[in-house]
Amino acid sequence: MASPDFDSPWSSLTYEELSKSFNVKYEEIKIGMDETFREKYTAPFCQSCSVPRPPPFPSKMQSKNNNLVKLPESFLTSVPKETKQTWDKLFKQGCAADVCVVTENEAIIPAHFIVLNVASPVLGKFLTESKVINGYRYIKIPGVPYEAVYAFIRFLYSSCYEVKEMKKYTLHLLVLSHCYAVPSLKRVCEQILEQDFLTPENMIDVLQLARKCDASRLSFICTRMVVRDFKTISGTEGWKAMTLADSALEQELLGLVVEADSSKQERLKKVEEKKVYLQLYEAMEALLHIFQDGCRTIGPRDKVLKGNQVACNFPACQGLETLVRHFSICKTRVPGGCAQCKRAWQLLELHSCMCNDPDNCKVPLCRKFKVKMSTQSKKDAAKWKLLVSKVVAAKIALGPFSPRQSVYY
Repeated sequence: MASPDFDSPWSSLTYEELSKSFNVKYEEIKIGMDETFREKYTAPFCQSCSVPRPPPFPSKMQSKNNNLVKLPESFLTSVPKETKQTWDKLFKQGCAADVCVVTENEAIIPAHFIVLNVASPVLGKFLTESKVINGYRYIKIPGVPYEAVYAFIRFLYSSCYEVKEMKKYTLHLLVLSHCYAVPSLKRVCEQILEQDFLTPENMIDVLQLARKCDASRLSFICTRMVVRDFKTISGTEGWKAMTLADSALEQELLGLVVEADSSKQERLKKVEEKKVYLQLYEAMEALLHIFQDGCRTIGPRDKVLKGNQVACNFPACQGLETLVRHFSICKTRVPGGCAQCKRAWQLLELHSCMCNDPDNCKVPLCRKFKVKMSTQSKKDAAKWKLLVSKVVAAKIALGPFSPRQSVYY
């Protein structure tokens, strides 16, 4: 806005005169300007003036340096604290408000149509369709306490909220954020519910609300907690009310519990199987230790047994000591006739399946079992091959660090 004391030749002109002064007919001037006029008046001027040379183009090094000082994206997208305070102040003071938000107890919260329309398109559509009375658009949000509606409208302005009120009315705000399509508020509500609100008593209620409000993360967390602590949650009042009102959800949760229990049993079974296969592998290494290296307690096959020495610390050696001693003195030695001998025969046969050098192997019956394998059926051969693969896989799963460099793989 110009000052009245400013002395200017344009100050006494009207708007029409000012417009005419700028309305220059360039075509007429151009037509009257011939070549002689141009040479007479423009040539001496162009010859006398000295035009400075333009500055050089920026080098590649300068371009790289410009990229280095680029501001981080998080800094560019952050909102200053002062800006939030300004919008929060605008909401609280209600200056030039043109919307009246009516709550359940007929209380009125002043707001601005342009802000609500931008922050929530759904709310803006309702306001557009509402009637204007005395310059104000009225919209009623029923079924929600006044404090929750106030916190909701305030969040639309500045994304600010009081932690105490947010925690108290989280469920109401979650519903409002879903109904009026405010995803940022929904994320805040989900985070508060996940951290401070979930208990076995309200787990089912929050789960049902999360599904209706399309809060997928919150729904997943509640479902996982129901499966993990089904015994406690199934005894709450929320579960009993859910069984009467929503039998489909009950059947779904029961199915997930049964599936999780089956998966758990399957995992435990696989863990036990891996333990057995690992024990078999340790038994194979113990056989090599006993008959090839020479155990302090048992000794190799070409030496007399030493029963008066302390057993060595090699894995599985102590377990095989009794079995090997029995196998060396048992008179039966018939597979099926003696349980301990049968077990020894199976271990020796498994070693033969895994051994890569039967001609030089010192483990008893290794070469004999190799010859026997060439005549056995395909079914038996496949069975032994599968067992060998699982035993070796159990050892590989432990990693490359082993007290003994094995010869089996």
